[in-house]
Amino acid sequence: MRKIIKIAFIASVVSAACTVTAQENAETNDNHATSSFVKRQVAQNMSIGRAVKSIASNYPQETSSVVSTALDMYPDKYQEIIHAAISAQPMLTEDIVKIALEKEIASCTAIVKTAINAEPSYVDFVVTAAANSTPEELNEIVRVAVITEPDSADFIVQSLAQQHPNKIVDILGSAIGAVPLVGEYVVEALLAVFPNDAESVVSTAVRESGAQRDNVKRIIETAQNFGLDEKNIYKYAKEGGATDEEITAALREVSER
Repeated sequence: MRKIIKIAFIASVVSAACTVTAQENAETNDNHATSSFVKRQVAQNMSIGRAVKSIASNYPQETSSVVSTALDMYPDKYQEIIHAAISAQPMLTEDIVKIALEKEIASCTAIVKTAINAEPSYVDFVVTAAANSTPEELNEIVRVAVITEPDSADFIVQSLAQQHPNKIVDILGSAIGAVPLVGEYVVEALLAVFPNDAESVVSTAVRESGAQRDNVKRIIETAQNFGLDEKNIYKYAKEGGATDEEITAALREVSER
């Protein structure tokens, strides 16, 4: 009986090993087939970008594997590959960014900039994917994203703050430091989802906008328009470095409208 059990156990182990080997061989064959397909497309006088876009457009389910293979084959063409893939399948932006980051074919910020330029409307997917993959580069991701797509600064900051709520101050500071004019918009976006953090949001925004006094005024006005109590606005703005005159003038102007 023991011999039968032993034989059965050995057979099951061998069977499992064969299954794993078969799966590995299948994956190898798939990768080889994808590589050959990409090479054939490029051989037809196509740039790698056109080849990736053509394949992704006609075989969307193969986009991730094609991008992965193309980046392995032509790492120096990463911008062309990422741009082509996202242009063809914008819904897969997050996956494409993750693949590129995992390959480490360029800096995180270079990949972020390339992806945003390919499809600006998916900027929130780009930054969240990048921040989740390389959280240590969060501030640089914010900076590059806001500079690349300043019109979406509110979405960028809001998306990242929701993913990393303990980094609100850093995210806000990086955004305003990169493009000071976005201050009032990012303050409004953050107050909408983090009303309980109004003090840190307003004081940080005022502090980071210190060199542009008109922006400080607009941030105070934004806080008042949002519905914050004037007493609290005064306190938060003072913490950020605003003068009594600036605060009073901004609050009066909103009240007189």
